[in-house]
Amino acid sequence: MPARINFRSLMRIGPVQIGTYRDRDGRTKNAAICTTANCGWSSDYGTSTAAQLAARTHRCRVS
Repeated sequence: MPARINFRSLMRIGPVQIGTYRDRDGRTKNAAICTTANCGWSSDYGTSTAAQLAARTHRCRVS
């Protein structure tokens, strides 16, 4: 069974939501996830600044 991820420090920039979580090794990570239907883009980053930059520059290809 996969580990349950609890997000903290949620932030929204346009359609992208950013959350901070701890991975299974106990390191703090930041995830940026597009919430637009059928987009499917998401990525993990080591710093919050990198996740915010990715959120600001993300462009959905879904119309």
